[in-house]
Amino acid sequence: MAADLTSITDPRLYRVADAMRQLRLSRSVIYELMRSGRLRSVKEGRARLIPESAIREYIALLEREAA
Repeated sequence: MAADLTSITDPRLYRVADAMRQLRLSRSVIYELMRSGRLRSVKEGRARLIPESAIREYIALLEREAA
């Protein structure tokens, strides 16, 4: 049961608004990153969702580019 609660409170897929808060970027920047392929996303029905792993990969990409 605890694993079920963890998955609810610790999402693996983020809506665009949640990714905006995580990355502290504007909505238009998030969509541009998805369009350019720098930030992966998936589609479920009409919703565009960003996997937690894609956010981590994008941050790692920024760190590599800064080095």
